[in-house]
Amino acid sequence: MNNDGRGSMSGREKLMLVVVLGSVWGFLEVVLGGAMKSAAIPYKGDILTGLGIGLMAVLLALWKRPAALLAVAVLAVAVKQLAVPILQLPLFCGANSCLAVGLAGGALAGTSAMAGGRLTRGVGTRIATGISTGLLASTGFYLIGMHLAPCRYLLSFNRPGGYAGFMVSEGLIWAALAGVFLPAGYGLGKRLRASLAVAGSRRPVAYFTAMGTIAAAAWIASGLAIAAGL
Repeated sequence: MNNDGRGSMSGREKLMLVVVLGSVWGFLEVVLGGAMKSAAIPYKGDILTGLGIGLMAVLLALWKRPAALLAVAVLAVAVKQLAVPILQLPLFCGANSCLAVGLAGGALAGTSAMAGGRLTRGVGTRIATGISTGLLASTGFYLIGMHLAPCRYLLSFNRPGGYAGFMVSEGLIWAALAGVFLPAGYGLGKRLRASLAVAGSRRPVAYFTAMGTIAAAAWIASGLAIAAGL
């Protein structure tokens, strides 16, 4: 096994990890996000986005394919969209929260592709990549969210100098959290690399059963939470 873990896991094992991480991110968005909203915890969306970036960084440490991060984000959005069939809501319900997830995935895919192999060499590059991801995603959220679903909060920044105000109020928080969660997630992925590779190669049935169970549990728990009004 080489230092960056290339080839240590099969393609099927990595794809299964994409499913698990996307499902867990969606679960956090639904269940943890709902609990934080009920408890009136500030910066809920910022924290959830940071956690999602951390989960994607786990995959990035194991699979140097930035495009795979987009699949993680799409799966997280799909879990959130369970509210549409369960509660009979319009398709674009929660559009901006889904937008934030998608932008986080797209921004990290872009910044990690630009960083390339430098991500493996030092934590400083990972922190810088996280900060860049947060700034890029929050900028996209401001520009697109203002037109996609202009809630009262976003509209409060729809004035001259509003972008600067939004970045001070939100963008810098996104950047700071991403700057923490990305290297943390990447470090966790590096620590899990060997054990996941061994589990996948020596006990493939147990590996896929465990991963499938985690993903299914995330979807089921999210659906139940949505049905319960969380």
